[in-house]
Amino acid sequence: MPTLTEISAFLAEVFPQSRGIIEAVDERSCRLRYRVGEADLRPGGTVSGPTTMALADEALYVATLAAVGLVPLAVTTSLNINFLRKPAAGQDLVAHCRLVKVGRVLVVGDVLVYSEGIEAPVAQASGTYSIPPGSTAA
Repeated sequence: MPTLTEISAFLAEVFPQSRGIIEAVDERSCRLRYRVGEADLRPGGTVSGPTTMALADEALYVATLAAVGLVPLAVTTSLNINFLRKPAAGQDLVAHCRLVKVGRVLVVGDVLVYSEGIEAPVAQASGTYSIPPGSTAA
């Protein structure tokens, strides 16, 4: 299993536009932080849906990399998100991802996204990643 440092270095190389900060990772889960800026806000003082969804997708990608190895061509095949409550403007978002199935071809996971300072999740996502042939998914 790749370490947090190895995954972070890998993302910096192959996915430099990534803005999630990996705080924790193990073979079936991860936690990412996203520093919300002015460009991430929408009218009404809330974090935009696309920002929240991007963090959920990135968390699922990081957990997938931790489970199957540093596979750059693992891709999202589905992502469904439920926006549960308004995130706090100007507060970091934190995503907790847990993989529920790691197969040879597909990885399925759940993500809860929190707004710092709000105890309940602001979004819940579920998604699937496709693993390219020849990878080490188990």
